[in-house]
Amino acid sequence: MPGPFTLAEIVSQLGGHLLGDPSTLIRQVGSLERASAEQITFLASPRHRPKLLASRAAAVVLSPEAQELTTLPRIVCQDPNLYFARVSRLFNPTSPPEPAIHASAQIAGNARIALSARIDAGAVVAEGASVGERVWIGAGSYVGAGSTIGDDSRLYPSVVLYHGCHLGARAIIHSGAVVGADGFGLAKDEGRWVKIPQIGRVWIGDDVEVGANTTIDRGTIDDTVIEDGVKLDNQIQIGHNVRIGAHTAIAGCVGIAGSTQIGRHCAIGGAAMIIGHLRIVDHVTISAGTMVSSSIHQPGTYTGIYPFDDNSSWVRNAVYVRQLEKLADRIRILEMRLEGKDKND
Repeated sequence: MPGPFTLAEIVSQLGGHLLGDPSTLIRQVGSLERASAEQITFLASPRHRPKLLASRAAAVVLSPEAQELTTLPRIVCQDPNLYFARVSRLFNPTSPPEPAIHASAQIAGNARIALSARIDAGAVVAEGASVGERVWIGAGSYVGAGSTIGDDSRLYPSVVLYHGCHLGARAIIHSGAVVGADGFGLAKDEGRWVKIPQIGRVWIGDDVEVGANTTIDRGTIDDTVIEDGVKLDNQIQIGHNVRIGAHTAIAGCVGIAGSTQIGRHCAIGGAAMIIGHLRIVDHVTISAGTMVSSSIHQPGTYTGIYPFDDNSSWVRNAVYVRQLEKLADRIRILEMRLEGKDKND
């Protein structure tokens, strides 16, 4: 494990303004409630001051507004949460894999495997696949024919990457994730469903993280695309031909139907549902549990939880709800007119 580091050494690497003993020794990060005498913690909000006062931490990261709330040695910065993330990475760096191919792994003869890669027990790398430098493929994972995995990526145990898909550099794919399964493409023929071949790929950019048991469907014709820096939580469903813009973050249990385009730097709360063929612009935040049934053309925060009903009633009531602000304005005008009439009478 790296370290220990003094507070002075941490500040020299990460910046910030140090108050207190610069020689304070830090061995690890800790929570505000449970940090020990050789750990550093952080204060996310001044409302947590009682926890700070009771903390046994050696030091704390906090904002300029909160720097006088404690006498502990402290690092003052504009964004304590971000700074603490960097401190945690300093103490807990990702180690490159030890190059090895387990004897029980199955590697196709024409697969291209970098010498620095690691492939664990029971993993399969199919025909024509390409595995980059320092890639780590966990036990029981499957890499389909013709797929590519960029340098420094990691597939945890039991990940499935279907044929022809692409992972960029430094991707992290957690256990149970399935990338490249068929999209839900069907045509109706006299009461029966006819499957539409799903011949697109999934294309995932650099620095993307995919949570456990998340599924990303391949495109029907064109690709499903996850751009650079996207962060996906656990148990998300992404339909065929969806495109998610760079540096968007999506929380658990979100469902995104096919052919929807989501912009860059968006944030989508847990269990939100987004129907298909919509467009959501950059810098949109969607609150948890929100049903998005139409495109969003302006940046901002959108929230909506509405009880289910039979469809015709729901649509009729939804129209009324959308008109509430206009109706309230009309009522105010009518009230003013009535007040004026009463005074005249």
